[in-house]
Amino acid sequence: MQEDIYRRLQERLDSYSVGFPATKSGVEIKILKKLFSEEDAGIFLALSPTLEKPEDIAARLDIPAEQVAEKLEEMASKGLLFRLKKNNQSKYGATAFIHGIYEFQLNRMDHELAELMDQYLNEGLNKSLINIKGTFLRTIPIAESIPPEHHIASLDDAAEILKEAGKIVVADCICRKRMDILGDACDAPLEVCLLFGSMGQYYLDNQMGREISADEAITIVARAQEAGLVTQPATSANPSGMCNCCGDCCGVLASIKRDPNPAELVYSNNYAEIDIGACIHCGECLPYCHMDAIRLVEENPAVILENRCIGCGVCVPRCPSEAISLRTKAADKRRELPRNTIEQMLRMIEVRSQS
Repeated sequence: MQEDIYRRLQERLDSYSVGFPATKSGVEIKILKKLFSEEDAGIFLALSPTLEKPEDIAARLDIPAEQVAEKLEEMASKGLLFRLKKNNQSKYGATAFIHGIYEFQLNRMDHELAELMDQYLNEGLNKSLINIKGTFLRTIPIAESIPPEHHIASLDDAAEILKEAGKIVVADCICRKRMDILGDACDAPLEVCLLFGSMGQYYLDNQMGREISADEAITIVARAQEAGLVTQPATSANPSGMCNCCGDCCGVLASIKRDPNPAELVYSNNYAEIDIGACIHCGECLPYCHMDAIRLVEENPAVILENRCIGCGVCVPRCPSEAISLRTKAADKRRELPRNTIEQMLRMIEVRSQS
């Protein structure tokens, strides 16, 4: 019974968002057992991604509503589902493993979970992250990487996204925290994950972050970009959050980096270009490229590998001769964003089913 309910839970989570695939070692079941009791797993399986009142969920479980409400609140506090509080009423729903249950373990991450996640990223989750092919996150170029003569569309401008976000909450990066526990984190800033709207409120309610203004959020993004991090909001036109990631700690970027063609796996409307006449082949840009998209051979000018460039612009301000700039892709190579998170999730599921 125990193994069956955890396998059913794994299969349910695998049907959401990025997925939660099975592995030969069964490490995914170890993760679920660490996070969920059997009772938790049974309740999660009775949930829908649509937010519902406790009494509606209780009716399906044939358990008193008061008892279910108490259990749902306990699970919400442990990051095992999503909860929305509004007008003194809480509603609950199932959530994906990423973004969702994994990130919600920010205050509960310990060495055991960090090791299990490290193993799972290598054995199963990395393939799932690759199979969603640019439908999960997109790169936002750093402002100074765009030439003044090139207009930045509001959907590709981090500051504009933040000004329109409403409630903004900042939290520590779960991936960098995981790597720090394992003793292998980089020295990039930790408090760089931004959550918006109801997702931000969930982080506040669970004491995983603090509310900030749009101006402070813009400052945080600017500092993150100065540190060489890649700014990545979700791919919907109205994202629920914005990450600032590195190829060393971020599971998504690390997985994409392993693929021979990262450019195909990231939603980006930009690409880096090198002025061969201005390049002094110093190699200053090389350590900052998270995708190993820059090649420098002996005394020749640097070369951008188009199949690996994800258009983040991190390399641009690192060039002492100002030989690198970010260019906007041709209109026929630009992609339309999903209108909202639901449309994004449906698109991700569709893409995964075709992989």
